[in-house]
Amino acid sequence: MKIVLYICLCAAAALAQSPSTVIHIINVKWKVDATPEQIKAVVDAVQQLPAKYPGLKRVWTRNLKYQGQEGFKQAIVMEFESQDALKRYENSAAQKWWYGLYLPVRDDSRTDDVAN
Repeated sequence: MKIVLYICLCAAAALAQSPSTVIHIINVKWKVDATPEQIKAVVDAVQQLPAKYPGLKRVWTRNLKYQGQEGFKQAIVMEFESQDALKRYENSAAQKWWYGLYLPVRDDSRTDDVAN
């Protein structure tokens, strides 16, 4: 009986520690004529998004190792507070601001959303 109680308590603790955040992963293929300055401006701007959109907790942009598909050179990762925060981000003023810089130099992208 004590073992069952212990297992239940451990399971409850594990569930309580599971993050409720959503990770939004963008793999980017830049346009052939995109300049390094334009790409830097996009990457610098995405780092500003957590200050512009309250539901966005963190952004990662520094590739340590990238094994993307042919021509995809950049990974951008955003951590949203919840699935709802990610949904509200779509068409928000913050997304529109960033897209103003991002879309003109993006050739293609692939996105994945991951939750626990």
